[in-house]
Parts: sequence; structure tokens; C-alpha cells
Amino acid sequence: MRRADRLFQIIQILRRSSRPVTATMLAGELEISIRTVYRDMADLIGQRVPIAGEAGLGYILDSDYDMPPLMLTPDEIEAAVLGAQWVAQHSDPSLASAARDLIAKIAVAIPERLRPYIAEPSIGTKPVAGDPKETIDALQLRNAIRTGMKIRLRYRSEHGEETERIVWPIILGYAEAYRMLIAWCETRSDFRHFRTDRMIAAEVLDERIGLRKGELRRRWESWRNAREPAASR
Repeated sequence: MRRADRLFQIIQILRRSSRPVTATMLAGELEISIRTVYRDMADLIGQRVPIAGEAGLGYILDSDYDMPPLMLTPDEIEAAVLGAQWVAQHSDPSLASAARDLIAKIAVAIPERLRPYIAEPSIGTKPVAGDPKETIDALQLRNAIRTGMKIRLRYRSEHGEETERIVWPIILGYAEAYRMLIAWCETRSDFRHFRTDRMIAAEVLDERIGLRKGELRRRWESWRNAREPAASR
């Protein structure tokens, strides 16, 4: 790896981490020596990159730091193509169109020599046999998640029982064969998973969930993490 690429990669690693990153962690990910990490960090700090920390404690990049985008590597291009292929095949029409537009924008932005990595990538996703039968607009669900609005949901269970409930949407998950809305259910006073192909109707209400942005998701993550150790026993 060229030194310039390595310095850029160090910044990328620091940018994606909210906690101090130790020299050992950087050395392991970049497959270089700790001495090289120390030298590179000194160079970056000398170039006025706002990195706080020191050897033995870890490094953290100032959250306000920004830099002009640099050229994507072949691996980064193929990672984007692979992700976009999956989204285009498994998501709703709006998100699928956005995935195709993303790849088109990347193709325009990169030089000619890198475009074969988009036109003829070395990786790919398995074609989908058929879309799940759905009557719900997934874009409507995603907008409710973004704006923190409640949803009145008419739902048919695996056994055919129909119920109506108010839910607080958290995330729309994408599995291989179906999509699933993860939400807090007012009726059950608990987190529940609702398959979109079993939804009969969904109405976004003019009522917010009443929590600070991100709080409901943090509660769900704590609930999920508490269940995972028990499930593995």
C-alpha cells in the first residue's frame, strides 16, 4: 500500500469510530507495524489533521474535520456495486431506483480505467426468484421511521389471526425473502417484528413517538443485546 493511501486509510478508520483507536488496532487492520503507525500519526498531526490522543491511549479524529473526497479503490467500488445490486433486487422500487442511481453517479465520478470494476465486477448477488406479495408502500414506512411518527397497523399473523395496533417504527430490515418492520408495539408494550408481506394496511398517524431522536433505537438495541446471550445458551 502506498504511503499516501495508508494515511488516507488511517483517517477513514478514525472517521468511522466514535471511540479512541489504538495503534495496535490500526496496525492490525492495516497489516503494518506499530512503529509505522506511530510515524504515520506523527505525520498526520504535523499536517494539521486534528487528531487527539497519544501512544498507548488511542487516537480520535475531531468530529468537525472534513476533507475533500479522494479516489475510490477497486475494493471500495466493488463493495458499493455489491451492496447496490442487493438493494436493487430486494428493496422497494424507490430504494431500488436510488441504488441504481448511486452506481451511475459513481461511474461518472471515477476515471475511465476504474469503470470496468462497475461494468464487469468480480462479485455479484444471487438473482431473486420472485418478490414477496405486498400491499404496503415501503417508502411510507421508511418516511415514518425518519420522521418519528407512529403507525396504525393492520396485521395478519402466521396463523391467520388479524389484529390492529399502534406501533412506533424503528427500522425496516431486509432479509433474503422478505422485509420486516421492527417496532415498539403499544398493544403488547414490547418490541415486535412485523413482516411486510403480512401487513394488510398501514397508516402513518399525525402523532410523534415522543422520544428524542435515536432514543427508541437505543432502547431496542439494549433489548436485543439482552436477549442474545439467553438465546445462545
